[in-house]
Amino acid sequence: MPYAEIEYEVRDGIATVTLNRPRKMNAYTFVMRGEMLDVFDRIDADDDVRAVVVTGAGRAFCAGADLSGGGDTFDKDKSRDMYAGEDDVLEDGTPRDGGGTVALRIARCLKPVIGAFNGAAVGVGVTMTLPMDVRLASEKARFGFVFARRGIVTEAASSWFLPRLVGIAQAMEWAATGRIFDAEEALAGRLVSRVYAPDDLLPAAYALAREIAGNTSAVSVAAIRRLMWSGLSAPSPWDAHIADSRLMASLGGAADAVEGVSSFLEKRDAAFPLRVSKDLPPEVPDWPVR
Repeated sequence: MPYAEIEYEVRDGIATVTLNRPRKMNAYTFVMRGEMLDVFDRIDADDDVRAVVVTGAGRAFCAGADLSGGGDTFDKDKSRDMYAGEDDVLEDGTPRDGGGTVALRIARCLKPVIGAFNGAAVGVGVTMTLPMDVRLASEKARFGFVFARRGIVTEAASSWFLPRLVGIAQAMEWAATGRIFDAEEALAGRLVSRVYAPDDLLPAAYALAREIAGNTSAVSVAAIRRLMWSGLSAPSPWDAHIADSRLMASLGGAADAVEGVSSFLEKRDAAFPLRVSKDLPPEVPDWPVR
C-alpha cells in the first residue's frame, strides 16, 4: 500500500522506514500511527527483511505529537490523533494511547530494529523508539521527554521501557524536568549507543544492519530478540534458563544449527535455510498482538 506520512523501502535485506512529514518535523499523527502499524506487519511477513532502520526525513526524527489542534490536542473527547480509535479501547472502555500501540508493535517485531536519530526526537518521537534494539544518533539530535511540561504523562509504555534502558534515576530526571538534551547526554545516559557526525549516521546504521543480515540466522535473531526483551521482566535467572533451555533443545538440531556449524568448520559463508514466517518454533516467547 502507498503511504502518506512514512516511506518504506527494502534493499539488500534491510528495510528502511522514514517518518516523512519534513515540513512538520515529522510530527506524529493518527495517520502516521496507522502506517507504522501496517509497515511493521509487512516487515514481519517478509522473509527478505532481515533488519530494520527507522529514521526521519529532513532535519528532525520526530518532533512529537502534532499540536496543531491546540489545547484540545490530548482531549480524548475532542482529538483522535493521540488515541488508537473508537474501536480500540481497554477492557474498561478507556481509549488506548496511540503511541503505545506503535511502541508495542515495534516491541513485538521479529526483526532487529535500529533507530537512527537524524535530528530532534521529542515526546512520542522518542518514546515510540524505546523498544527498538539499538539507537544511534547524529551530533545534531536532540531529545526530550516533555510530557510534564504539556500537562500529561509519559506514554507509549515508556514507564516500562525507559527505566529498564537507562535506570530509574536517569529516567525520572529526564521525565520530571521535561527538558531538551543533546546527543552527548543521551549517550552518557545510555539512551543511544553511539553518536556520529550527521553524514555518518545512516552509513553506520546500514553497516550494523548489514552485519546482521549477512551473517546470522533470521530465526535465531528473532528468538534472541524475544528472549532478551522477555528476560527484562523475568522473575529470576532460573526463569530465563528455562526459556533458553527450551529454545536450545528446539533449535539445536534444526537446519540452521547444522548449517551454522558446518559453514564454520568449512570456512565458508553460511546459507541459513530457515524462515521466520514458517520456521519460528513455538517455544519462542510471545507477546499479545498490539
